[in-house]
Amino acid sequence: MELGIGIGWRPEIAHEVEALAGIDWVEAVAENLCADHLPDSLVRLRERGVTVVPHGVALGLGGADRPDPGRLAALAARAELLGAPLVTEHIAFVRAGGPLTASPGLEAGHLLPVPRTWDALDVLCENVRIAQDSLPVPLALENIAALITWPDEELTEGQFLAELVERTGVRLLIDVANLHTNHVNLGQDPAKALDELPVEAIAYVHVAGGVEKNGVWHDTHAHPVTAPVLEVLAELRSRVDPPGVLLERDDAFPPARELAGELDAIRATLRKAAPPAGSQAPVGSPARTVAVPAAPAPAPSISAPPAPAPSVSASSVSDAARDRTAVAQTALLSALVAGTPAPAGFDPARLRVQSRSLAAKRADVVAKVAPELPEILGDGYRAAFLAYAGGRPMSGGYRRDALDFAEHVLIAGGPADPVARRELTYWWRDRSGSRPPGRATRLIRAARAALVGR
Repeated sequence: MELGIGIGWRPEIAHEVEALAGIDWVEAVAENLCADHLPDSLVRLRERGVTVVPHGVALGLGGADRPDPGRLAALAARAELLGAPLVTEHIAFVRAGGPLTASPGLEAGHLLPVPRTWDALDVLCENVRIAQDSLPVPLALENIAALITWPDEELTEGQFLAELVERTGVRLLIDVANLHTNHVNLGQDPAKALDELPVEAIAYVHVAGGVEKNGVWHDTHAHPVTAPVLEVLAELRSRVDPPGVLLERDDAFPPARELAGELDAIRATLRKAAPPAGSQAPVGSPARTVAVPAAPAPAPSISAPPAPAPSVSASSVSDAARDRTAVAQTALLSALVAGTPAPAGFDPARLRVQSRSLAAKRADVVAKVAPELPEILGDGYRAAFLAYAGGRPMSGGYRRDALDFAEHVLIAGGPADPVARRELTYWWRDRSGSRPPGRATRLIRAARAALVGR
């Protein structure tokens, strides 16, 4: 399906997105949509014939556990509600621990890289097949940006993606900003990755902005798209005409004219990088043959994945691969969010950077889902939350994290200001109880707060 030029739909820029000229489609974060009701803006866009694609962030298909049926059902419901031609997710893990490791469950609150090993590939492929069987439309998976890399990887990113497509038939969502991020942070060559991956499997492309700090590229989605990212887009366009290209922006939203300018830059890059007339491959086909190199010795070649040992059943090998993947991912996530020692082979300094990044993201997202917390705690909110996050991993979603943080502050005797403590107590009670307080209770509390504040 031809999608054209699109932009990520976010509630904060819903009006601007509707007003932008030349928008063929939009992408909406699936977990931010109700299963039975669409925001009015998306309803209006759909009535105009604009395609809406749900983009999931919470499945964790690269994790050791099989996909959660409830999360799959929720993603399927949103695809049906939107009449979407496909759904997308990420090649990442977002949680670890639990029954497979007999340890507490841990949530990253972020997309973390899957080790490019045969074990992890086996697990990912089975998880993808489960997801494909549960979804009413085709699935496409996105490559992610990373600050860290796994030791002893057996495949390059391009090889890993090529094998994933070969085994499952899944489509690809290629994020050129993530390829640039991995070039800066991990030394991975975007052109080599594009040469190795099956470009004919691309469903669409993401373009986003970021910023470099102290030699580390942060894929913020809160900064303008840079020239190096557009250069990676041009590299991709020289190989294939992608069915769709989408601009992502998740924070620090600029005026509509700046969004329009970034979209124009994307269109100009695609036009300039297109092969000369007469030499262009058909849409959706590679502009040249893509050879997939053999995996490094002693791993088998990519076209022939390792066969199970004769004395072990295929299901046992899959279970063993899940167990090994679970142990490795739990050790890494525990080091990032619980302060345990860095697993062997990882760069401790780079892990500290990733750990600080995860804690900062937790603080930012909690402030968005529970804006009353920074209002009540004032300038002390961020320092208090980072101190809390340093010793308390997230075990549920961000709303649960907000409640746990508020409870932690109250148990510790804070806030020092009695009015703020009273407000925080009411806030916590209102949201942790079986049902929210009635109108009369809220009015009484507001009156008390007004009297105390005099």
